[in-house]
Amino acid sequence: MSKADIGLIGLAVMGENLVLNMESHGFTVAVYNRTTEKVEKFVNGRGKDKNIIGTSTIKELIENLKTPRKVMMMVKAGGAVDAIIEEVLPFLEKGDIIIDGGNSHFPDSIRRTKYLEEKGFNFIGTGVSGGEEGALKGPSIMPGGSTAAWEFVKPIFQSIAAKVEDGSPCCDWVGQDGAGHFVKMVHNGIEYGDMQLITEAYLMMKNLLHLSYDEMHEVFKDWNTGDLDSYLIEITRDILAFKDEDGSPLVEKILDTAGQKGTGKWTAVSALDIGIPLTLIGEAVFARTLSAQKEERVEASKLLSGPTPEFKGDKKEFINDLKHALYASKLVSYAQGYVLMKYAAKENNWDLNYGGIALMWRGGCIIRSAFLSKIKDAFDTNPDLNNLLLDPFFKNKIEEAQSSWRKVVAQAALNGIWIPAMSTALNYFDGFRTETLPANLLQAQRDFFGAHMYERTDKPRGEFFHTNWTGRGGDTASSAYNV
Repeated sequence: MSKADIGLIGLAVMGENLVLNMESHGFTVAVYNRTTEKVEKFVNGRGKDKNIIGTSTIKELIENLKTPRKVMMMVKAGGAVDAIIEEVLPFLEKGDIIIDGGNSHFPDSIRRTKYLEEKGFNFIGTGVSGGEEGALKGPSIMPGGSTAAWEFVKPIFQSIAAKVEDGSPCCDWVGQDGAGHFVKMVHNGIEYGDMQLITEAYLMMKNLLHLSYDEMHEVFKDWNTGDLDSYLIEITRDILAFKDEDGSPLVEKILDTAGQKGTGKWTAVSALDIGIPLTLIGEAVFARTLSAQKEERVEASKLLSGPTPEFKGDKKEFINDLKHALYASKLVSYAQGYVLMKYAAKENNWDLNYGGIALMWRGGCIIRSAFLSKIKDAFDTNPDLNNLLLDPFFKNKIEEAQSSWRKVVAQAALNGIWIPAMSTALNYFDGFRTETLPANLLQAQRDFFGAHMYERTDKPRGEFFHTNWTGRGGDTASSAYNV
């Protein structure tokens, strides 16, 4: 057998499926796993009679690769990635490429790119989204790192990636050093938001409208044929119809405590670091942490009272309101995510293609939806668009949805139903469209107790002033700065 086009380290299910995907597109793949029994099992099982080379050592893996050698790691993020890099390096030559396909934090990819480039190697940190099925049939791939490496991995990545209707691959070069993993992180944060919004729509149907699971299944089935057409709506439709062995809805028997692997939290922390209001994704992360406090919530439910949900209107009409509220809230989430990417690009000197990112997310990944094609159109029309809410198409959409959105949030508040993501989305929209916010009073408070100074509406921006509010404070002021 001839030498392999690429080597892959890490034969968990994502790694195995990526290997089979690459092989099915005409590439020969060499594989290695720290537990060598996994290699033997894979090569003699799912990989039998395919162009896959099993190896039992890192050295053997590298020896079986064409130059420039391309070594892709599909291992747990963190120290394991650095450890494997150090194991691989002694067997590589200048110009060879190391690829991290795990869910690594973008600062690690920035550091690894610098470290490896200084040694004469190339590094790619790439997000891979779509889960096990996407890895096998076509994921969304978001590579960034050493630009010189892209031409060598481009044919492989774009071949195995998901394709949209016109055949365009859901994979393109994102940008330098940590850009690929940053975009994947934002993707995951938006995924948190989408999932939370869907669960809130479900909760309103269940606790306010008292719909059966079969009725909710039909609602999501209908929603999946329109503006909300997406993978997450599709699987929600199917989950709600799934019955346990006794014929009852399985989802009703699943404990209401949500887990997380950290990427949503990273997105929220990045927004705090940069100073961007990423309120919806932040609420989605906190919603999971609140769900995890199951014992405390059970106790509180016995001690704290609220209104008994009671709906007196037209259910069909309110379901339509819910649909519009979900769409509008989803739009806010994506708008916030894109603003975060825009500011991060400025801070890290990345040249991000925002329409291209929407295309990469259009297929293969967990947040794939018809909605994303409209985002691509928005940035293709105006690459300098500051906020998706200002795009003419989305501006009209949110104006159409606004009345329904307010009804849903108001009904939730009046009936004591928890919908933090939809509520914060509406609050962000109202804050964003407000010319004068009450931060003038906030700045006065800061200056009063800490002499932190303020700017004036009748003076140029950048000039700062301090007032001796009590007559006892004197003229000394603190320096003006933002963290």
